[in-house]
Amino acid sequence: MEAVDVKIMNLIQLRYIREIVRQNLSISQASETLHTSQSGVSRQIQLLEEELKLQIFQRNGKRLVGITEPGEIIVALSKRILRELENIKRVGEEFTQKDKGSLTIATTHTQARYFLPVAVKQFMQAYPNVALTIHQGNPTQVAEQVASGEADIGIATESINTYENLLCLPCYQWNRCIVTQQEHPLLNDAPLTLEKLVRYPLITYDFAFTGGSLVKQVFNQAGLEPNVVLTAIDADVIKTYVNLGLGIGLLAAMAYNPERDANLAMLDASHLFPASTTYLGLRKDAFLRDYVYDFIHILVPELNRSAVISALKVQ
Repeated sequence: MEAVDVKIMNLIQLRYIREIVRQNLSISQASETLHTSQSGVSRQIQLLEEELKLQIFQRNGKRLVGITEPGEIIVALSKRILRELENIKRVGEEFTQKDKGSLTIATTHTQARYFLPVAVKQFMQAYPNVALTIHQGNPTQVAEQVASGEADIGIATESINTYENLLCLPCYQWNRCIVTQQEHPLLNDAPLTLEKLVRYPLITYDFAFTGGSLVKQVFNQAGLEPNVVLTAIDADVIKTYVNLGLGIGLLAAMAYNPERDANLAMLDASHLFPASTTYLGLRKDAFLRDYVYDFIHILVPELNRSAVISALKVQ
């Protein structure tokens, strides 16, 4: 029995399972990511299934089309084992290479462009031997990257705090503004109201981004339907199309800079929409290197090491 257990706990096989799931059951994409052959990946999965005497994946010919019921349990356990192994590796690195390693941050474009730069610069100056990577995506993608261990920290608005295996700590609150071309009629039509906004073509964030669902909810509650003609994930793209005269822009107030955006006018819209909260997400079971605590403290001064550790203990 012990010999069988050793075969089952083949870490290569567990990594292959995890990557296949990450790549939406595509063995070809998984093998490319893992820098190995498709046949090698398929063979290792087949050997594990034979050892367990069950199927992990559902198949249509040679193509994987789903995960079996026992497969779901095996996938979850595989992810857990690999996360714990990564934690063990990080403990070793913490005591042997204290100021060397990597830090991966998953975030949205708005946060990467307007919230992170100062902290990133300060961190890179303090830790020149830590390789810092920033992955951009929508809040759901951000949360999933942290939950899966692909990212160490996630920074996004609102929906990231719905994941049970993540500890989410508030970073700051922000609200919205309207940007228009100079001389736009709205500039001389105070006060700004939702009813006035729906009169004009609207360019805003994709509703999967940056509290967009909250914006949609506010209009719905008022019984209004905004004339959204274009959505984007990038505030700079929104401003570009506003400047072309294609509509008015609704975006995060922090994305408007009077000097850089001198060709556009801005109207405060904070009285029309509730404030949104940007959260910092961490996996509850992750071992955090000292420099990760330092980055969090640089980004949000109120979140020092003891505050983060205390929050993790409460979970």
